[in-house]
Amino acid sequence: MMLPYSWPVVVVLGVVIYLLYRQGFMVTKRLAAILFVYRPGRKKERVRLDTCTGWVRHAGRFQKGRTYDLTLQCQLSKGSANVLLLNKKEQALLKLDGQSPCGRVKLEEDSRYYLRWEFQSATGQCELHWTETAT
Repeated sequence: MMLPYSWPVVVVLGVVIYLLYRQGFMVTKRLAAILFVYRPGRKKERVRLDTCTGWVRHAGRFQKGRTYDLTLQCQLSKGSANVLLLNKKEQALLKLDGQSPCGRVKLEEDSRYYLRWEFQSATGQCELHWTETAT
């Protein structure tokens, strides 16, 4: 039986988790890996992995209404990795992988954006970095 005063704690905890997710500090993932180390940053993200298959998704930490150049650098000994930039409707705006590691995208003012890393039996390390460009 729940204590009568515990429901506000659950509500506050839920709100905090939601706010952290919207700001890009929390991720959703579905992975199977021997090793997976994910390090997000303000203008870059790094991933180190061993035999990793699956995906990681989080809210992007971009300034809306600006144009960005994104670059994916992967040093994989096996497997593949790619990064998708998704809009709030989960539609891919940009896909970066080994064949097309660079891209430019203009972000709208009134939308949310998500980064989704996808791995297929990948071993090695990857780095995604972005810079704001003048339009």
